[in-house]
Amino acid sequence: MDDVLVVVALLLVAVSATAAVVVRDPARQALVLSQLGLTLALLFTVLQAPDVALSQLAVGSALTPLLLLLSVRKVRRRGLPPPGEPAPSGTPAREERA
Repeated sequence: MDDVLVVVALLLVAVSATAAVVVRDPARQALVLSQLGLTLALLFTVLQAPDVALSQLAVGSALTPLLLLLSVRKVRRRGLPPPGEPAPSGTPAREERA
């Protein structure tokens, strides 16, 4: 029974890791990375390493995706001019959303 749980957990990790690579939007990548952290914590729990699982939950599932989301938000704010102003040469213009 333990072998089946390990195989299932490994498959979940593989699917989550593949999804993290396939997703192109950085904000969505951070969310998928959080899911990957949760599945890794599950794998560590199945492998009877609860201390590593707790560390993974704290860092890999919460802190790292949060820092990535904050970084993406800050980069997107700096890279675009305020609405209504023309973009300086060499920078992309802000897309107007209806």
